[in-house]
Amino acid sequence: MVVALAQLAGKHILLIIGGGIAAYKSLELIRRMQDAGAAVTPVLTKAGAQFVTPLSVSALAGTGVHQDLFDLTAEAEMGHIELSRAAELVVVAPATADLMAKMAHGHANDLASTLLMATDKQVLIAPAMNVRMWEHPATQRNLATLQEDGILVVGPEDGGMACGEFGAGRMSEVPQIIDAAAAAFGGCPLRGKHILVTSGPTHEPIDPVRYIANRSSGAQGLAIAQALLSLGASVTFVTGPTDKPAPKGAQVVHVQTARDMQDAVRAALPADAAVFAAAVADWRVVGESQSKIKKTKDGMPALEFAENPDILAEVSQLEKGRPNLVVGFAAETDDVIANATAKRKRKGCDWIVANDVSPATGIMGGAENDVTLIDQNGSEDWPRMSKDAVAAKLAKRIAEALL
Repeated sequence: MVVALAQLAGKHILLIIGGGIAAYKSLELIRRMQDAGAAVTPVLTKAGAQFVTPLSVSALAGTGVHQDLFDLTAEAEMGHIELSRAAELVVVAPATADLMAKMAHGHANDLASTLLMATDKQVLIAPAMNVRMWEHPATQRNLATLQEDGILVVGPEDGGMACGEFGAGRMSEVPQIIDAAAAAFGGCPLRGKHILVTSGPTHEPIDPVRYIANRSSGAQGLAIAQALLSLGASVTFVTGPTDKPAPKGAQVVHVQTARDMQDAVRAALPADAAVFAAAVADWRVVGESQSKIKKTKDGMPALEFAENPDILAEVSQLEKGRPNLVVGFAAETDDVIANATAKRKRKGCDWIVANDVSPATGIMGGAENDVTLIDQNGSEDWPRMSKDAVAAKLAKRIAEALL
């Protein structure tokens, strides 16, 4: 976070505040950006003004608040075209479903949407809305369109909402938005680099109905792929079965089993770096049944298991064509650091990202992560943060290592 704040020093940010209860976070966002030395020009939508007052926004920003498209005084001093281009980054927080729809379809019927249409600068949005609105096909189509247009996205997170529901749609916290803004100013340090990312679980069939799997949601791998893409990398994303949307701009390969993933990884090489975030099943059933196994009077059928290929070790130990940087993940429940350190040495990878996935932590399948980065020099504990923030920090480290 300290590094992110330093990257905002001297920058000029246009902050568009949309409607929704999450608008209250925009006040802290202004303060934190200014603490970092950034100049913030606020734009308050009509809906946003129902949640935060122009006076409070103006007092924190230390400048006037722009609200109306046809404010003649403002137009005489600074037209909306100039306003849209004077800043170095446009941040929309919160980005409502309505604002996202306007952006995706090119509407320009108020000051905020007109600025977003007229700007020639990078745009970062922090979506915030009810979980059903976020999951609605229209919103997901609009999100895909915006990402294809190069719009940067931070969040949303899973969590409780003012409406009483729980799920994806909660706006990212201020530190995560700050990190995303700082990354936007970092340029494209990974341009020209090809990075392989594996994600999600694998499903190992027992019969056509049943399979062996784990609780991985694929959220962390997806966030890593998106963070690497935002830094300009070319990403091959190999993912097991998950309900998470594929990262826009990546070459996506869907797989089911560990052997499928092994084949996809081999096909994706060579790569400058490889991040193995997938939770690959260690074993598979030998001689899976081609018909559903029925219960019989003889009781539970005996299942014979075989060890799955060790994809991380295979790539880490390549004599020819090994990526310059290989990053593994260690999901542990006991002696996390000791087990992860031993795994790094045994597999031969450069870094291991270790985390405690005991049920009490809520990490597996949750919105946050608490990791330790382990390399040949030792270990570094990272504070608990959102998976997007972990991804942004890891992507930055990867960029530094590949330079």
